[in-house]
Amino acid sequence: MLGAAFVLALVVAAPAMALSGKPSFSAGLYADGQTYGTKAAAIIPAATAATVQSYDKLFVITNGATGQLPVAEAAPGNPMFNGGRWYTHTVMWTPAGIAAHNGVLPVLMSYSDVNYHAGMGHLSITPGTFAGGPPAFFVCPLLPVK
Repeated sequence: MLGAAFVLALVVAAPAMALSGKPSFSAGLYADGQTYGTKAAAIIPAATAATVQSYDKLFVITNGATGQLPVAEAAPGNPMFNGGRWYTHTVMWTPAGIAAHNGVLPVLMSYSDVNYHAGMGHLSITPGTFAGGPPAFFVCPLLPVK
């Protein structure tokens, strides 16, 4: 939940069309196995069938391990990165996933990690956000952690 709170604080704490705030070079999310900071930018309209491929997925794990941050589908330097346009997906560890890890969940740090565990039936992924979560669609750059 800490990760969700971080994204929520960045994206929801300011007016919808003109989010402001200083860049945070502290770890705020994982992407491609690394941590990134960010700066709130803007909530944007929902994707359409024609535009959804231009968004990267942001996976917000609601019942993850201690230290779990949201996980981005891609990051700068990855050819699949779409420049910081995000589509939030809500992720929960399933009872089978929790049992498979004897209750000691791993920290997911990449899209590969998310896909692996989803494929094993360890994660439930729902497109969209949750009550009190970050917006479903927003723009937010990724910044190197300093």
